[in-house]
Amino acid sequence: MPVSPSPAPAPALSAVVARLRAAGCVFAEDEAELLLSAARTPAELATLVERRAIGHPLEHVLGWADFRGLRITVDPGVFVPRRRTEFLVEQALALTPPGAVVVDLCCGSGALGTALVSALPGRAELYAADVDPAAVRCARRNVAGVGGRVHVGDLYDALPVALRGRIDILLANVPYVPTGEIGLLPTEARVHEARVALDGGADGLDVLRRVTRAAVDWLAPGGHLLFETSERQAGEAVETVTRDGLVPQVASSDELYATVVIGTRPDVPGRTTASDEPRP
Repeated sequence: MPVSPSPAPAPALSAVVARLRAAGCVFAEDEAELLLSAARTPAELATLVERRAIGHPLEHVLGWADFRGLRITVDPGVFVPRRRTEFLVEQALALTPPGAVVVDLCCGSGALGTALVSALPGRAELYAADVDPAAVRCARRNVAGVGGRVHVGDLYDALPVALRGRIDILLANVPYVPTGEIGLLPTEARVHEARVALDGGADGLDVLRRVTRAAVDWLAPGGHLLFETSERQAGEAVETVTRDGLVPQVASSDELYATVVIGTRPDVPGRTTASDEPRP
């Protein structure tokens, strides 16, 4: 029977903490303990510590991120789910009906869809999509545990056509950093995460507009689109949602510094959308 490698010796803790502190890691003690628990040999520990010290995100070094109590696999280069985005999942939980069809658009690691479906009391259909093949490979490992499917492609183009008009919850953690502000991001994000997951265009809302433009055709009557934005972008985001036929609502969390906009497709008898029209 193979023997598991012994953990790194306890005296290494102080040395790891000192190295991380010297590199500017604010939570050096906590990070050191995580790195020590992840390393199987002293050589592996040295590699992990050095990667963290030169600026790789802790989640990329460990290979996972804690998101709503779940250990989400995060590969190098893939967008790291932020704690503030847990607020978006909380909002979605309150709106998700039994047996819901859930789509995680711009899914990255698939953290949002995985966390939402994991927290539901019953079964749900989960579909996720991203334009970045590396993110899709990562997401497939995360959503497998909840029976989800992941597709690669540009927004709705990636989704099965059969989902048109059937989506109850559409999670869209779209990139919303204005192009001109990418250079102001922390090095961890700017250098080590895919730019396509960060850059939202000139005003940060380019991708969002593409999502809202077609949302009413993909949502079921009464279905909800939820996305995160900044506090200063919320007003224009609400206007975009309204213009594209959805009823907007804004939720915010001071504790998490999170702003979420919810757009609901009106459940109006007799309303016709592109998905309802007869096809040739």
